This record gives sequence, C-alpha cells and structure tokens, in this order.
Amino acid sequence: MSSAFGQLSIGLLGPLSARLDERSVVPSATKQRQVLALLALNAGRIVTVSTLIEELWGDRPPRSYATTLQTYILQLRNALADAQPGNPSVRTLLGTRHCGYLLEDGACQTDVEEFDDLARTGRTAAEAGDYFAASEQLSRALQLWRGPAMVDVRIGRVLELEVTSLEQNRLGVLERRVEADLALSRHADMLGELTLAAARNPMNENICAFLMLALYRSGYVGRSLEAFQRLRSVLQRELGIEPCPKLQRLQLAILSRDPGLESGPWAMAQLRAGSSPL
Repeated sequence: MSSAFGQLSIGLLGPLSARLDERSVVPSATKQRQVLALLALNAGRIVTVSTLIEELWGDRPPRSYATTLQTYILQLRNALADAQPGNPSVRTLLGTRHCGYLLEDGACQTDVEEFDDLARTGRTAAEAGDYFAASEQLSRALQLWRGPAMVDVRIGRVLELEVTSLEQNRLGVLERRVEADLALSRHADMLGELTLAAARNPMNENICAFLMLALYRSGYVGRSLEAFQRLRSVLQRELGIEPCPKLQRLQLAILSRDPGLESGPWAMAQLRAGSSPL
C-alpha cells in the first residue's frame, strides 16, 4: 500500500499533522480532525461507526449522523486525492468495512508508533543494564513530543481516553530515562528537568524520589529533604496518606548520609525494588 501511494505520515504527539507525499492533508474542520486522529491512533484496525459516533457526538448524535459521518469520510478521501491528483485509487488508503472505517495497514505511519518502538527498545536496554543505550533510545522517544497530545484537536469521550493513555506512557518513559541517567551519574544535569517534572506532577512519588536523589548527589541535602516534605504535605492534604515506604526509606537514607546513595546502579535498584535500606 505504501509503495503504491507513498507514505501517509501523521503526527499526534502535539498539534495534529498529516502529510502524503510531503503535502499536508490535515482537514481544517473540527470533526474531520477528530475522525482522522481516531483513525490514525488505530491505523490498520477498524474503528467502528458506533465508536466514531460516540467520539463525535456522545449521547446526542444528530438524526442524520450516518450521512454526516459518510460526508466526513468523503472529505478526508478528497484531501488524499488532492495530494495525488493523478492517482484516484489513493482514496482507498481510507478503507470502508461493513462496521466501520480504517486507515489501511502499512499505508499510515504515526509518531505514536515510532514512540512506542523507541520506548520498547529503551526499556529492553535498561533491563539488560545498558544505561547508555537506554538513555539514548528513551530520549529519542521523548523528543518526538511537540506538545500535549493532539493539542489542537477537539477531544470527545474516546479520544479523551487515548490522550490520557498517551500522557501516562510519556510519563512512564520519562521515569525510565531518568533512571538510566541517574545510573550514569548525570544527576547534576537533570536538576532543572526534575524540578519542573515534580512541580507538574506534585503527587508522583517516583519523580519525587528521583529529584531527592539527584539533589542529594549534587550536594543539596536540605533541598532534597524539602522535596520530600512538599510531597508529604500534598499527599496528606489531598488524600490523607503518608508517602510510600520507599520514599520514607529514602528520606532516612539521606538523613543518615548512606554511602550507597552515591552508587548509580545500586541506588536505582533499591528504588525500583523498594528494599532496604531505601
């Protein structure tokens, strides 16, 4: 499919983008953008009519929803045809099935797929103890993000779940990359990034642990303990709970200036496992 029509490249990790043969095929109409985003997130898989209706209109679809949805699909196909005026069969990139529509398998490449591939490679490297490769691959994955996912697309019920999942995956990759960089003793270079990440995720105990360790290794013992107290205050105020045992052990290790905190891979293994002394 891609050899016959060229590659349809769609960006979802930031503002919506879509290019076929270097020509933009991004629709300007709000609901068409929703349809394209949902189809791209499920490239190669059928998106049912009922799912598209739920995304576009929720519980209040118009009486003419079937015709209206068909019109949106037609307009998306027209945009593809305009990008390749000498190839009318390019319209089949957006296929019809008995219960829905799909972007044909192999015809569409998304930055989400690239992100997932890089993240998977990075995690595999980290698990093998190759922290240099892990940091490189996970950093490349994070660099694909150009802002919040689908920031300029109206988000309905279905896309809301997709965006939440993508943002959680992004945070998970960030945490794994930070682990790799701390194992490589790059703590001083990460203070600004971790401080910002902790401010944006004030109840994230993993981010707090990484920030505490980076601050401690950089000689900021007081600031490290302050980070713990900030997290504790937020958890108590919002949820009425204490930080997890892992964080409490890390606080005690910092107070006692445990020499094991200086060893990159050793300290990170303790944080992951939550075992003594951290």
